[in-house]
Amino acid sequence: MAPPSIMSEDIASPIPAPEPTATKGAGSIVSPPAWAPAFSPRLDGAVEKEPECQLHELSMGPNPLAGIPTFVNHQFHREHILLHMAAVFRNWARMGYTEGISGHISVRDPEHPDCIWMNPIGKHFGLMNASDMVCLEIDTGKIVGGNRKRPVNAPGYHIHSQIHKARPDVHSICHAHTIAGRAWSAFGKPLDMLHQDICDLYNSIAVDTTYGGIVTAAEEGQRIASILGKDSKAAILLNHGLLTVGSTVDEASFLFGLLDRSCEIQLRVEAACAGNPELKKKLVPDEMALFNFRMAGERNWLYAEAQPDIEYEIEMAGWKIQQGLATMTVDGPDEDW
Repeated sequence: MAPPSIMSEDIASPIPAPEPTATKGAGSIVSPPAWAPAFSPRLDGAVEKEPECQLHELSMGPNPLAGIPTFVNHQFHREHILLHMAAVFRNWARMGYTEGISGHISVRDPEHPDCIWMNPIGKHFGLMNASDMVCLEIDTGKIVGGNRKRPVNAPGYHIHSQIHKARPDVHSICHAHTIAGRAWSAFGKPLDMLHQDICDLYNSIAVDTTYGGIVTAAEEGQRIASILGKDSKAAILLNHGLLTVGSTVDEASFLFGLLDRSCEIQLRVEAACAGNPELKKKLVPDEMALFNFRMAGERNWLYAEAQPDIEYEIEMAGWKIQQGLATMTVDGPDEDW
């Protein structure tokens, strides 16, 4: 019999959802209802603050969808993070995001915020287990916990460490060289609000218009961090790939998949328009894109969005994906460093 899942009794109840003070009426909605968070885009196009949790709007029944869980101690939290991180990599393999040794995810340690967990370089995403992850100091890159048998991707470390330094609000970063992402990045242009789902990233996608080559030093990581800025949740890196950030690996990974699929949708729409000049794009209006962002761009909502794929990968992987979790601690650098 397999050991019980760590996610059974160690997670507290989700944040209770507020009761709505108004409901949607029939027909099109141009302005947000009364219960929507009151904030506006800034003049520079960024969103002023994180939207409020609206998960109750997704659930019909007495037990609404759960948002980001809380934990009784740091180790349970760490195990949850690493298990979900491994599941995300297995999902990336299923989605075809593998490209040799490229692609990496980082998550800030819940107990030691000056340390991050990253995947080992050269391990296939489809074989990733929670015990494969490596813990590094953000400032030095020294390995201080987890898997000490394999290194991490050095260009990835330069990117992730600089973003984590610049953005203390960011707890997870996802980066990979997807086919659709690289194809759309070649234009150096933003994505249009072509469909409802991309509105989760309304006014939150930065676009890099300068190709900086393979990242070999902290300076290029700093440049990418500056492109992301203080508010963006995603970046399209010219001739390179895609990058997303989030408060959890669940949020960052869901946004990454959404960004990649939206690049593919944009490419298909542009091809259709080029082949038939009579076809004209109809974009989601700004006021509705902002309304959708207020609803679905919130961290608990995005965490919930990621759970079906994560739960599927954990179930398909079996107990092996969880083996060794109890040994995944932050112990400090080896003496020979």
